[in-house]
Amino acid sequence: MKKSHFIFFVFILIAGSLFAQHGKKKSSYEVGVFLGGSYYIGDLNPLGHLNQFTKPAGGLVMRYNINYRLAARANLFFGSIQADDAYAKTTAAHQRNLNFKSPVTEFSGQLEFNFLDYQIGNEKRKFSPYIFVGVGVFKFNPQGNIGGNWVALQPLSTEGQGLEGGASKKKYKLTQISIPFGVGFRTNLSKGIGLSIEWGMRKTFTDYLDDVSKTYYDPVKLAAARGGVAAALSDPSKGTDPAFSNVGRQRGNPTNKDWYSFIGAVLTIKLKERKPACPGVQD
Repeated sequence: MKKSHFIFFVFILIAGSLFAQHGKKKSSYEVGVFLGGSYYIGDLNPLGHLNQFTKPAGGLVMRYNINYRLAARANLFFGSIQADDAYAKTTAAHQRNLNFKSPVTEFSGQLEFNFLDYQIGNEKRKFSPYIFVGVGVFKFNPQGNIGGNWVALQPLSTEGQGLEGGASKKKYKLTQISIPFGVGFRTNLSKGIGLSIEWGMRKTFTDYLDDVSKTYYDPVKLAAARGGVAAALSDPSKGTDPAFSNVGRQRGNPTNKDWYSFIGAVLTIKLKERKPACPGVQD
């Protein structure tokens, strides 16, 4: 996912927001649910959108429709991401033999711009494509499989994080900031029910969603500091000469940060509007 794509989304949304300010104001609130899938793009799945690693996801949504074109939305999404070198298309990745899975919990706020006038329950404004961009906070916790057991990877410092000569002076944080942006299409199902189909990518500022980023750490030092399981999960390479050492060699690609995505349907119900007060009556 190129940075230019994200900049394009932001530009269109800002331009659309300025245009929408001149439109009619017809505000309303909606609440609903999200059902779909989640996946990630990173060192263990560099190009695989919507492949076998896509997992079920769900969440809660609240939307404030500012007018026919512009809406603000809050999300609480739950999903999971995973990947495995066993499914990779390159020999090098097969030999690396890494795997991971991680839950993802995201709270985000976003601004949506409808390309057409849209209002839930309005037959004259009953559908529109839209784009969105926002900011979110997410939690993750990558785990690796060893002997059929899933073990949390961050405490193990698999690339020597926090250890002398390691990838970084500190362990990476499990709570991070993301920038959600994407596209969708919404339509009315009935007078008070709306349906949206959307795909959103999340730009992150970490390369450790999969616990893979830089180089192999010395397994002897790692075993002494974090235990044998840490050393085994750090380098489970197969098909190589036992006398060959991976220490200092590339384990991941630190130049590209990881991404994750939510894709699916949002079903919302319009909340009952407050009737205007009678003339001369104070609220």
